[in-house]
Amino acid sequence: MDFASQHGPRPLPLFLAMLRSEAAENPDLVTRAMEGLRRFQAAKRERPMRALAVRRRRGRVRLRDAGGEGRPVLFVPSLINPASILDLSRDRSLLRWLRERGCHPWLIDWGTPGAKDRDIDVAGHVERFLLPLIATFPEPPVLVGYCLGGTLAMAAAARSEVAGIAAIAAPWHFSGYGEEARAAMAAQWAAIKPTSEALGVVPMEALQAGFWRLDPARTIAKYAAFADLDPRSDAARRFIRLEDWANQGAPLPHGFGLELFERLIAEDRPGQGRWRVGGEIVTPSQCDAPSVEFVATADRIVPAATAIGLADRRAGGTGHVGMVVGGRAEQQLWQPLADWIAGLPAPR
Repeated sequence: MDFASQHGPRPLPLFLAMLRSEAAENPDLVTRAMEGLRRFQAAKRERPMRALAVRRRRGRVRLRDAGGEGRPVLFVPSLINPASILDLSRDRSLLRWLRERGCHPWLIDWGTPGAKDRDIDVAGHVERFLLPLIATFPEPPVLVGYCLGGTLAMAAAARSEVAGIAAIAAPWHFSGYGEEARAAMAAQWAAIKPTSEALGVVPMEALQAGFWRLDPARTIAKYAAFADLDPRSDAARRFIRLEDWANQGAPLPHGFGLELFERLIAEDRPGQGRWRVGGEIVTPSQCDAPSVEFVATADRIVPAATAIGLADRRAGGTGHVGMVVGGRAEQQLWQPLADWIAGLPAPR
């Protein structure tokens, strides 16, 4: 049985138009990318992981439990792609890997927004969902925020008691995107805002198109490279898993998209110390819990210049650890994160 949610880059017409534009003078690249796309579409998919058990709910948001007997570690993913990236496959699950090393991982699942969610902005997701769920833990959890989830986790850590905060490729200083990229994102938002207002959500396809425009050559090159892989290889299986994940994702509430593009990206309110959550300014300095930050040194979607700038208060260093996306994640990120959690003070 085929369990893939879809079989191609989403939106596919835009990918094909980008391929024609970017590789117009390189017919060999076009041929290889199209062959890679054909193989990707035809590839047999693995049976997906069984979803983690839901223990608590807050509106559409679910708190999933990976099990374990250790201290609670609450993972806060981005809303733009599924939370399943942290529990991707039987041999590629950060949550289950940490569980085997003495932690009790939990996962925020943001769910799919409905009509009643249309006006919930970025700050509202911290106020209405994240803070109340944190409050249900019998002891303060360690927060681990990934991508835009790290932005939300940082705001929550400034407004609640936590045992520690780890940010992974999380933007805070949005001016770090640079004027050209921010102008492009502003133009993208201007184009999709009327549709978002009419629907009450920002379609995932509109966001994906923006990501591709940050590095179109890389988007094409990875499909060309896939054409050269042995379809039975681990590398091919990893590519299929990640691309299927990247082409999934629920829409964002309109209010979330509006604040993201107009207040965070355009005005850089977090980076300038002007972002309000619950009516009050939130800054990283308001959190005195142990902290560490993992910065993706070669990331175009979340450039290093956008990082929070957390100090590693346990080690007294800068807290910035270079993270290579893909490759041996167990060495580049997983083990340093596990070591940092293990070194945190015992719960009082």
